Amino acid sequence: MLRANQQPESPEQLGSGSPYETTNLDRGGSNRKKIEEFSRSSREKLLQSKNKMFSKFTSILQHAVEALAPSLPLQEDFVYHWKAITHYYIETSDDKAPVTDTNIPSHLEQMLDILTQEEGERESGETGPCMEYLLHHKILETLYTLGKADCPPGMKQQVLGFYTKLLGRIRQPLLPHINVHRPVQKLVRLCGEVLAAPTENEEIQFLCIVCSKLKQDPYLVNFFLENRAKAGASAVTGSEGVAGDAAEPGKASSPDTGQLEGARDARAEPQNTTPSNHNHSYNLVNSLLNLTKSPDGRIVVKACEGLMLLVSLPEPAAAKCLTENTALCQLLTDRLTTFYQALPLAMDPLDIETVESVNWGLDAYNLKEDAAAFVGKRTLISFLSWLDYCDQLIKEAQKSAGAVLARAVRDRFFVSVLEPQLMQASELGILTSTALLNRIIRQVTSESLLLETVYFILGEERAAESLATINRIPLRHKLIEHCDHLSDEISIMTLRLFEQLLQKPCEHVVHNLVLRSLEERSYAENKGPEEREAVENGTLPEAVDLEEDPLFTDLSPDNRLSSPDWLSASPSQSPDHAKTDGKTEVHKIVNSFLCLVPDEAKSSYQVEGTGYDTYLRDAHRQFREYCAVCLRWEWRGTPKPFEKCDLQTPFFEGHFLKVLFDRMGRILDQPYDVNLQVTSVLSKLALFPHPHLHEYLLDPYTNLAPSCRSLFSVIVRVVGDLMLRIHRIPDFTPKLLLVRKRLLGLEPEGPGIDHLTLLEGVIVLEEFCKELAAVAFVKFHAASSP
Repeated sequence: MLRANQQPESPEQLGSGSPYETTNLDRGGSNRKKIEEFSRSSREKLLQSKNKMFSKFTSILQHAVEALAPSLPLQEDFVYHWKAITHYYIETSDDKAPVTDTNIPSHLEQMLDILTQEEGERESGETGPCMEYLLHHKILETLYTLGKADCPPGMKQQVLGFYTKLLGRIRQPLLPHINVHRPVQKLVRLCGEVLAAPTENEEIQFLCIVCSKLKQDPYLVNFFLENRAKAGASAVTGSEGVAGDAAEPGKASSPDTGQLEGARDARAEPQNTTPSNHNHSYNLVNSLLNLTKSPDGRIVVKACEGLMLLVSLPEPAAAKCLTENTALCQLLTDRLTTFYQALPLAMDPLDIETVESVNWGLDAYNLKEDAAAFVGKRTLISFLSWLDYCDQLIKEAQKSAGAVLARAVRDRFFVSVLEPQLMQASELGILTSTALLNRIIRQVTSESLLLETVYFILGEERAAESLATINRIPLRHKLIEHCDHLSDEISIMTLRLFEQLLQKPCEHVVHNLVLRSLEERSYAENKGPEEREAVENGTLPEAVDLEEDPLFTDLSPDNRLSSPDWLSASPSQSPDHAKTDGKTEVHKIVNSFLCLVPDEAKSSYQVEGTGYDTYLRDAHRQFREYCAVCLRWEWRGTPKPFEKCDLQTPFFEGHFLKVLFDRMGRILDQPYDVNLQVTSVLSKLALFPHPHLHEYLLDPYTNLAPSCRSLFSVIVRVVGDLMLRIHRIPDFTPKLLLVRKRLLGLEPEGPGIDHLTLLEGVIVLEEFCKELAAVAFVKFHAASSP
């Protein structure tokens, strides 16, 4: 409060030291500024709203006038719309207004409609005046410049749409024209520059329509192989020259003279581009590769489709440029590696084997459902989906490009990433990586990628094996050793892997694993012609007939193949059926296998539906499939004559057969699942229609060289061991029948049975002998049929 005799101080006296007075002044000024800014922004928004309304009104009015006014000739109408666009840039001063607020989109759409109408009214292939105007006045070049500058904002989107619709709607080929492929090529460079750009959708549609046009006329791709040196020079000088026409540099600034000249230039291009291919860039591929990194899955799928179209083009120069001067190989292998390394370190092989197959681009998923199924399902599906894309891409690719891409997958993924996992010491890691490799083999269908996968696993060796060379390819040696691993799970999974390999249409698999060791027939003792015929007829004094062997004297005639249905199909014993190829009578071979297992060790005859005839149907179907695959391998039809064989080299059955025979020799002491897998692989080998393989695996009457063993001799030793052990097991036959019924699900599980492993092994042995007999019969019957 002021005292009665005290006068208030003047503002000058208060000065700037009074906080009260300064605060009030500031507040007043601040409020005035806010009011002015609000008023200004309101006026601007009102003005923009009026402009937008006026623009829309103008557009509506224009369409109404065009509808009511008499129609102009198409060319005049076309020129009118183009000049309306150019006048916009001359007359407008506001370059910040979006293009959607202008009439430019409407004029561009009208120009497209006119071009489409003009083409429809003319004969096929004839260029009308509107198209001539577009080409001669380089309208596409101008639009490219406007789109690059994105003036007004959103213009790039409109230009991309115009190019896409023009190439898509017009039926006559446009890309051969110099004033079309040049601006198209330039616009291609603008695509994929920025990830998640607002124009991504228009960019991918434009690139895909260009790819589809190149697919229709593959030679045009040479326009898109740009010379780097010239492209750089034109960028510096500002010229419009395009390196795609490097064959005739003088034509860089010449006017468009029509389609035929452009086509002639394109066809002449490969001769000029091939020698200097390293100086060329493939911007169409580069732009698509950039768009494969988009966060939008739909864009990625479309980009992958575009790449698949480009790799399938037959032009050698483009294929070479694609593999040497782009990052396509790196994209394929890097993503495979990324997806593989995202997988859990340990996975259940059954989950890997049974997860549903997903085609690339269609892997829609539910994270909650996938996590509930098993850990890693989503990443596994992603890996298999990308593997499917790589496989399909290589399958569709031009032959030389496909070979390079497949080799890149082998070097950068299989060798660098997968091989260390297969060679590790951890049993859990070995099991998971082997199961994944098995799934990879199963899924691969392209010839080039399959061959590189096989080379990765087995190596490229084709010469005969020896004990000294079995570890020359470390991975092959390790995987074959894993077939006889201490862990039954690893053994089963590795055997499945080789079974999967044997079912693939690749001759190198069979040759590398088996045939190269049988090429010289050194497993058979070389007898003279008379002695060999005597052995086949069973009349050689020192040759023991299996039916007279003491091992089989207690077998009843009922156990032999006596069904008239099957014997009627076998050749009769007559001089008309000369065995010039060294084949033994089929009924002898079949009976030899069927009689191997003694009566007291047989149980199938007591269970309905487990007879020999069931194997005949399966063997016939499978052998027919194998023959269809092996037909193009041009295998010999008869064994190699002994006179041409090198019999001095000691016989070695090969590492793979050695392990299988060793496993087969222990069939009475191995788990049931292991025995099933071993016999399954051997039966697959027996099905191949190669005379040496047939002779070695399926002919019991082959006179083996000293110290050699065959599949039949291995089984004979197993049966000999079995007969010694049978008498030590009380109630052997009833127990055997019970085990068989339990395996077939005909009896419920009950108390444990002694010697279960042995009993299961006997059952597998009996079934395997029936299977081999069926395969031998079917193969002989097929060879005897006209």
